[in-house]
Amino acid sequence: MHIQKHVWKFPNLILRKARQARAGHWEDMKQIDRLAALGLFDSRVPRYTSYPTAPAFRPDMGQDLQKRQLAGLDPAEPVSVYVHIPFCERLCWFCACRTQGTQSLSPVEAYIGTLEAEFKQVASLLPKGVKMGRLHWGGGTPTILPPALIHRLAAAIRVVFEPTQDWEFSVEIDPTLVDRDKIAALAEEGMNRASIGIQDFDPLVQEAIGRLQPYEVTRACVEDLRAAGITSLNADLVYGLPHQDAARMQDTLNKVLTLQPDRIALFGYAHVPWVAKRQQLIDELTLPGDRDRHALANQAAAAFVDAGFQAIGIDHFALENDSLSEAARSGHLRRNFQGYTVDTCPALIGFGASSISRFPGGYVQNAAATPAYIQRIEAGELAGARGFELSQEDLLRARAIEMIMCDFKLNRRELHQTFGALSAVLEADIAQAEARFGDLLLVTDEALDIRPEGRPLTRLVASVFDAHMPADARFSRAS
Repeated sequence: MHIQKHVWKFPNLILRKARQARAGHWEDMKQIDRLAALGLFDSRVPRYTSYPTAPAFRPDMGQDLQKRQLAGLDPAEPVSVYVHIPFCERLCWFCACRTQGTQSLSPVEAYIGTLEAEFKQVASLLPKGVKMGRLHWGGGTPTILPPALIHRLAAAIRVVFEPTQDWEFSVEIDPTLVDRDKIAALAEEGMNRASIGIQDFDPLVQEAIGRLQPYEVTRACVEDLRAAGITSLNADLVYGLPHQDAARMQDTLNKVLTLQPDRIALFGYAHVPWVAKRQQLIDELTLPGDRDRHALANQAAAAFVDAGFQAIGIDHFALENDSLSEAARSGHLRRNFQGYTVDTCPALIGFGASSISRFPGGYVQNAAATPAYIQRIEAGELAGARGFELSQEDLLRARAIEMIMCDFKLNRRELHQTFGALSAVLEADIAQAEARFGDLLLVTDEALDIRPEGRPLTRLVASVFDAHMPADARFSRAS
C-alpha cells in the first residue's frame, strides 16, 4: 500500500511540473509578445554610450570647441585618455568599427608618428599638471603593435600625461595577434586590465563572420596574461551572429567560463551593412530571428548569473568583488564609449582617427578616415572635425539617460538637487514614458524605475528623454 501510494504520486508530480512548465512558457510567450508590441524587435535606437549620440554632432563644432575645452580643463581633476589604433591584419566581417586592413607594419609605424605629433599639439593647449587616471587602447587591433612600438607609444603618452598612483591601463587584445613578448611589453608599461575579443567559439559561426579563433589559442592567451600579472580580464561576446543557436551558444558559454574572466560584455550583433560595407559578406538568411536572438541573450545572461556573475546594466556581467559590481551596488556606475565603467574622470581625451573626446562642456570627434586624420595633424591642426557643445539641459538629459542605462532608474530627487528647477523639463517625458510602457515602469514622486520584466526595453525608455534624436539616423536594433 505504501509503495502503491508513491507510484501514483510520482506521475502526478510529473504532470503538475509539466503543467507549471507549460504555464510558465505561456507566461513567457505573453511577456515577449508584449515586449514585441512595444517595439523591442522593430525599433532601432542608440546604445547611449554618449548623449547626444554621434549622429547629432555638428561639423561647425570641431577644432574651436576642442581648443576651448582642452584649455579649460581643471588640472586638479585627472582625465581619461583613449588611443585608437585603426589597423587590423584581418577585417572581421561583423565589425562596424573604423578599421583598415594591413599586412605591413609600415603604415602602423607611420601612424604612431602621427599620434606623437597629435600628443604634442594637445599638450600645448592643456593646463600644466593635468594627470591621467585612465588609459585605454582600442581599435582596430592594438596588439598589432610589436614591443618596440608599444614602448614608443606608451612613452609618448607619458610625456604629456603623468599617471595617477591608482591609474588603470586597459588594452583590447586579439588572442590571434598577440604573443608573450607583446604581453610583457604591455605589462611593463603598466597594463593592468585586458579585454579579450572572443565573440563566439563555434567554428561555423567564426567562419561566417570571417574571424577564425580557436579556443586553444584564446586559452593560451589568457594563461600568458595571467602569468604576466594581469589581474583583471574582460571577455567580449556577441549574440545574434550567423548560425548561432542554443546548442552552439551553450558550448561557447561553457568554454568562456573555463577561462575565468572577471568581467563579461555581451553585445547584440548590430547588422548595419549600410554603415559597414564588409557586413554585406554575411548571409542575412543565416542570422537568428528576433525571438531566437532574444532567447540567446537570455540564455547567456542566465548562464553567467548561475556561474556567480552579477548582471550589470543591459549587457555586462562582473564577479561580485569586481569594482564594476561594487559601483553598480553603490550607485556609482557610469557609461561611456567603452560601455559600463567605474571611470569617474570628468573628461576623456581621444587620440587617433575617429576617436571621440568627452569634455565637461561637450564632445569632439577626430576626423574619422585615417587619411583625413593624418592630413589634419601633418598640417599642424587639431584633428577635431565635428562635435557638440552641451547646454545645461543637455547635461540634465545626459545624466537622466545615464541613470536609466546604468541603474534602470531615473532619480528625480537627485536630478532636482543637481539641476534645480531645470529638472522640471523632464516631467513631460516621464509622463510620456509612463503612458507608453505602462506598468513595466514604476513612477513615483521620487523616481522612475524600470521593473525587471521591462528591462529589455531600457534603450527604448532612455530614448524618450533624447531631445536630439536625428530623424534620419539608422541605429542598431533595440533587442
